[in-house]
Amino acid sequence: MAAFPAILQSEWTKIRSVRSTVWTLALTFVVTLGLGALLSLLTNKNFAEFTRGETGPFDATRTAFSGIMLGELAIIVFGVLAIGNEYSSGMIRVSLAAVPQRGTLLVGKSVVLGALALAVSLVTAFVTFFVGQSLLGDHSTTIGAQHVLRAVVGAALYLTLLCLFSAGVTAMLHNQTLALGILVPFFFLLSPILSAVPKVKTLAHWFPDYAGSRMLLVYEQNDQPYGPWAGFGICLLWTLAALAGGALVLKKRDA
Repeated sequence: MAAFPAILQSEWTKIRSVRSTVWTLALTFVVTLGLGALLSLLTNKNFAEFTRGETGPFDATRTAFSGIMLGELAIIVFGVLAIGNEYSSGMIRVSLAAVPQRGTLLVGKSVVLGALALAVSLVTAFVTFFVGQSLLGDHSTTIGAQHVLRAVVGAALYLTLLCLFSAGVTAMLHNQTLALGILVPFFFLLSPILSAVPKVKTLAHWFPDYAGSRMLLVYEQNDQPYGPWAGFGICLLWTLAALAGGALVLKKRDA
């Protein structure tokens, strides 16, 4: 049986040796920061127009994270590629030969993926927040304001959970193309469409992307079904279910 630290070292080596996974992590940072900075600047320049019709307080933190949707796409691709590359290349057979304990192998992968995604997501969240606030001028907030730090950390946790959820789905499907073909439409087509349909939008409120978006809220809204902590719990449950499903499939199905 391979020692767990050796498994972690092996998984770390695999991830950093594949350029596509490194670039998708870098892209998570760039697109989240870039689009958030651009929209923060535009909001500052056109504040009256952009906030016309708003009934609640202006959420400067949420404005800074306006680009997080593109960051979600990049982190989803990272989670898929980090697991799927081994299946597409056939290297999963070598990994299973070295670590026959399949559940332990997936745990090792998840730990490395989660740690790396969390580190990048924390840097992304804090840099995006501070750059966004600097561009919002008089309409900005501070990290010490009520609930702001929780929202910034929530953004990082959301991206991390989304990465692990995508990894779990890919482990279940054993195919990165199929995983992307399901995850991208689910998050960027199905979920937004259902959220806009009155008769079924309640169902969409329990999807991981909607739950995760609650984690970024500084001001809780009366028309929302639940708040940030419930959103974190729902998103966490989706992630654990995906990883458990991936572990079950890995144990029962040939590589």
